[in-house]
Amino acid sequence: MRFIMTFFWSFVLVNMAMYVISSMSSVPYTFATASILSVVFAVLVMILGEAGIPNEPVHDHH
Repeated sequence: MRFIMTFFWSFVLVNMAMYVISSMSSVPYTFATASILSVVFAVLVMILGEAGIPNEPVHDHH
């Protein structure tokens, strides 16, 4: 489920950002390019999430 939600939010947020940036830059918005970038972004987020977050419990330092 987390992978589906990662793809969903990546798709929505990257397409929204591309639309706003293209509108501010006066260049045409390309849905295909934004969708490809959202898939790349989602894969990078999943890789960082799996490799970058340790699973070991944090020891209490009191």
